[in-house]
Amino acid sequence: MQTFSLPLKDSDSAVLLQLTDTHLHSTDEGSLLGVQTNQSFRAVLDEIDAKASHFDALLATGDISQDHSAASYQHFVAGISRWTTPCFWLPGNHDFKPNMYSVYPTPAIDPSQQVLVGEHWQLVLLDSQVKGVPHGELSEAQLEHLRNALRAHPNRHALVLLHHHPLEAGSAWLDHHRLHNAEAFWDVISEFPTVKGVLFGHIHQEMDRLHNGVRIMATPSTCFQFKPDSNDFGLDNQTPGWRWLTLKANGDIETKVERLPGKDYLPDFNSAGY
Repeated sequence: MQTFSLPLKDSDSAVLLQLTDTHLHSTDEGSLLGVQTNQSFRAVLDEIDAKASHFDALLATGDISQDHSAASYQHFVAGISRWTTPCFWLPGNHDFKPNMYSVYPTPAIDPSQQVLVGEHWQLVLLDSQVKGVPHGELSEAQLEHLRNALRAHPNRHALVLLHHHPLEAGSAWLDHHRLHNAEAFWDVISEFPTVKGVLFGHIHQEMDRLHNGVRIMATPSTCFQFKPDSNDFGLDNQTPGWRWLTLKANGDIETKVERLPGKDYLPDFNSAGY
């Protein structure tokens, strides 16, 4: 197992920025559900930049691309190149891994690796993609990677990252596309009280709850949002967003979601699916 050590500006706390579900295209004209996703992505980056907040690492939890093109991943890399902090990313159901990993060969892009954060935390990145389908599943190799990573550092708090939601979100249509072997995932997590949080994307909405003592967090997309608690496909009138996380030395997680002001990137509410 390969590891990457992330030094911190503040040795007691790690500040992380999560972006997810950017759904980028090869050109700026590319649109999904009425939103030009490359433009909404850059608007999010500009808003974060304007606030000039320090962060130690960027986390991108999948569906980076919509059209699978190398150019779409290049747009992502070009956008975040304004910052010198490392980015750790993992694939979602829309991603094409050969292009994704060829475009951005940085530390810990491979979800078989783990990230040691300062003196107190580790990040474990998982690949829940099942090729050709929207739902997720963790292979036996990924489950074993999770178990080995947690076993290797019993004195570190852990934040586990994947794309698909390992709990039902409360929307019947969306929960068909959740992590299908979530029980196996939680069986591993239950062995390790060091796991303090699970972070993911996929559901295009905010979630923050406790499950068996573990903080479960989902983050809005940088483009359109799905309507919460909707049995059928529906779009929300919330704007693109992102999440801040502060990992404290004692194992606490402080977090907040922020969104773009205004109503410039709302979707086509007449859309029946995507």
